[in-house]
Amino acid sequence: MSVTAQTDPDFVFKPIPEIAEPPEAAAAQAHPASRLGPLEQLAGTWKGEGFNAIWRPHKLSTGQDRFLELNLTNETLKFTKINGPIPNRGLLMHDINMFGLTYMQQIAEKASGAGLHIEPGIWAHVPPTSAPKEPSTVVRMASIPHGTTILAQGTSKTLNGGPEIHDNNILPFGIGSPAPHNNQFGAIEGTFTELNLSVPTAFRHKSAGVTQQMVKNPNSVLQDAIAGKNVTHTVALHVTTLHAPVRGGGTANTAFLAAGANPPGGNANAVQVQATFWIETVAGQAKPQLQYTQLVELDFNGLRWPHVTVATLHKQ
Repeated sequence: MSVTAQTDPDFVFKPIPEIAEPPEAAAAQAHPASRLGPLEQLAGTWKGEGFNAIWRPHKLSTGQDRFLELNLTNETLKFTKINGPIPNRGLLMHDINMFGLTYMQQIAEKASGAGLHIEPGIWAHVPPTSAPKEPSTVVRMASIPHGTTILAQGTSKTLNGGPEIHDNNILPFGIGSPAPHNNQFGAIEGTFTELNLSVPTAFRHKSAGVTQQMVKNPNSVLQDAIAGKNVTHTVALHVTTLHAPVRGGGTANTAFLAAGANPPGGNANAVQVQATFWIETVAGQAKPQLQYTQLVELDFNGLRWPHVTVATLHKQ
């Protein structure tokens, strides 16, 4: 799988006129790599494997409104550093420079090689701001070819040790209702029988090797990948399209995806995205490891349907 750089090697951002940054920001110019902050280790190509679980809308005339797709995946994720500072001019505060990377993500089903996802985008490191008053943040700006764009923001933290990977699920729930907990799986699978791999159905696709545990807890794929490994250091990046803890961000969908209010949700309206990326140092491995879990919430036919993607990647 070939992934090329997003920009020409000689392309360099250059603010006109240059931004007169405050002293503390200007001092950091002596250490250019640090301008990427917690994103510094991302530059380069990562390859690995993962798991994709998505509820797809199904034409109502078939008597079924959903189809569950479960794929074991191969993934390539390439980050290219953006040369030069990305200027943002301020009205309520001084101008700022962001620093970032372009990226291209490609995901295919492991068994068939069928392409499932491509995503060009940008990760950026934003310095602290006073208007609005926010700490140093990270931003992910992404374009999804099915017709959705996302802007997800968040913060980072450094851990002396391994990542905190909590259980998650793909249990559907009512729009406006709280998401169900994992301990509700048994009760909900009685209604959404596609969740039970022992029950045959024409409304599910399952890659060879997908287990019931993966369906119950997609993050178990990540947990198993580091079981028994000594992860000595972790940089955690958490971003979300919600306006908290960082103001701004969101999703936008094409008319096809968002169309219709009865039943609510259109064909498949992506309303919320959150993701956590862990850049890990593993004892005995020369190069870092990257793990991530992502939740996209899709609305259709009056319900909210979780779409979860996870992967463990290694720097090439």
